[in-house]
Amino acid sequence: MKISTYCLIVLAAFFTLDSKAQMEPGIRLKGEYIPFSNYNPNGNGDSNTGKSDMRRIEGGIGIPLSVKLDSLGRPKIWAVSLDGSYASIKNRDFEKSLFPNELLNASIGLMHMRPMSKTWNIMFMASAGVYTNMKKINYADVLAMGGVIFIKQFNPRTALGFGPMVSNSFGVPMILPAIYFTWKTEGKFQVLVNFPQRVEVGMKVNEAINLKAVGEISSMTADVDREDKFMLSYLQVVTGLRPEFKIGKSLSIELTGGYSVYRSMTFTSRKLSDFFKDKSNEKSSYFKPAPYGAVGIKWNFGKK
Repeated sequence: MKISTYCLIVLAAFFTLDSKAQMEPGIRLKGEYIPFSNYNPNGNGDSNTGKSDMRRIEGGIGIPLSVKLDSLGRPKIWAVSLDGSYASIKNRDFEKSLFPNELLNASIGLMHMRPMSKTWNIMFMASAGVYTNMKKINYADVLAMGGVIFIKQFNPRTALGFGPMVSNSFGVPMILPAIYFTWKTEGKFQVLVNFPQRVEVGMKVNEAINLKAVGEISSMTADVDREDKFMLSYLQVVTGLRPEFKIGKSLSIELTGGYSVYRSMTFTSRKLSDFFKDKSNEKSSYFKPAPYGAVGIKWNFGKK
């Protein structure tokens, strides 16, 4: 299998787990828009007449079920999360129908984290949901995944996690590697690195306003109704400026204006035998860069 395709599959699965690992007790909602951009099917810079846009709304809620402290004041946490993402896609001028007009990802997850030692924690995560193009929803659209992440907490600002995760993206459960890294600074100038999802460099204007430069990666996936059991993996990389307006201690509104520097929809077989085939000669396909805009709202009901 082509390395980039494998990475798409790992990213699509791990983004789901990572969102649960990073979730806070609260509600988040975001709407995104990418206008029409031309499709480049061969990866050589040329594009055909086909083009697509993207309108997406995504949200989630994190609910702590139990938070207990051990004798050293370290938390033992049980939490559940609900996540959803819906995309509406308009496709124009393609010679034949290539991409779906809708994508829906909706999942429920359970997370448990507890300390192992003074600097090590362990996190157990599992989720299941529907990942579909909305044409016909059946058992093939249900994907489940889980993982065990060992987390080294170097200091309050830096953590590295790694471990195995299991996904049935190929019809049968497969073990895939997972890794994440977080690093952040505090003060007037702030840096946040949250691998593999985003990087932020920001400045605290005042108590109510932060201004950030951001780079983010996000994905969606769906089982598509084809004879060869294809799966669609959508990946986008965006950069831009993001002012954040805080309303009280719990509520914040984020506005993002920037560019979609990379956007792709890749079809892969869900047959396990095809996973090991050499497809190194395949060319990457993607959409050309386009403007990007988003509006988001967060309510952290853990803050008072």
